[in-house]
Amino acid sequence: MWETSGRLLRLLSLLQNRRDWSGAALAERLGVTVRTVRRDVDRLRGLGYPVHATPGVAGGYRLGVGAALPPLLLDDDEAVAVAVGLRTAAGGTVAGIEETSVRALAKLEQMLPPRLRHRVGALDAMTVPLTGSGPTVPSEVLTAVALACRDHQRLRFDYRSRGGEPGVRTVEPHRLVHTGRRWYLVAWDVERADWRTFRVDRMMPRIPTGPRFTPREPPADVARYASQGIATDAYRYRGQFLLRVPLAEAAAVITPTSGVLEPVDAHSCLLSTGGNNLRTMIIWVAVLGFEFEVLDPPELVAHAAEVGARLTRAAAARRCPTGGLGETAQPGGLS
Repeated sequence: MWETSGRLLRLLSLLQNRRDWSGAALAERLGVTVRTVRRDVDRLRGLGYPVHATPGVAGGYRLGVGAALPPLLLDDDEAVAVAVGLRTAAGGTVAGIEETSVRALAKLEQMLPPRLRHRVGALDAMTVPLTGSGPTVPSEVLTAVALACRDHQRLRFDYRSRGGEPGVRTVEPHRLVHTGRRWYLVAWDVERADWRTFRVDRMMPRIPTGPRFTPREPPADVARYASQGIATDAYRYRGQFLLRVPLAEAAAVITPTSGVLEPVDAHSCLLSTGGNNLRTMIIWVAVLGFEFEVLDPPELVAHAAEVGARLTRAAAARRCPTGGLGETAQPGGLS
């Protein structure tokens, strides 16, 4: 009996780890015959697990979706990952799931063996959450958008633009992108006949969703496309800079939401970024700490010279305490 129970657990774990299994592959993994696999599958069905079987040479077994959620089998790393994810969700950017996440976490931690509970507890004790005041997304909105992406259904929603203007958009949703602080949707805008990136916290989907559509060929790199839309396209000005530093070194400082990086050679890379003020843009690039060259737009060169001259005058005034300025000088207006 104990051998059969242990084998059922191993069979369930295999079915949960991979979508499709042949009877022969399961029998080989479990060290039993194909007939025994069939009997064990029937036992799992009797316990409420919806195991579907497809006959024939190309047939096999698949764990389906049932009316209720059966127990899941998690290995050590999976259990720790779920616990950490639930802790993050309890204070994350998705509104409405905080209490649910805490309840699920309490159930999980109650079942964790001491060695895993210690790992999760150590991570929690040594982590200080730096919560921001950024916008949250209702869980039902996020779920509706995700389902529309999965089922290839058109999505119509009320949307507030960056400037606050209301409008209605109709899109063919492709993928959700999460930056850690905000959620974005990459979709084909039907009216504008082009790909667009939308802030999900500014969306209010109109349910039910629209008709199904045939998915289009998406941008080659969805994450890169979303990064470009977030970091450059949403701003009044777009700037391009040649950074005299390897791509990996620049990427360690510049996040995908603040700029798009492209390799040039082993010692330099191209930075594309955006801003609503050219002076602010040039100062931000300067404080990155890399040698750089301004490529575009042309008027950014003049702003770079102006900011550079101002900083040079500030440093010279600090070194030369004439005219009342020096080590004891108080901050004053700069020209």
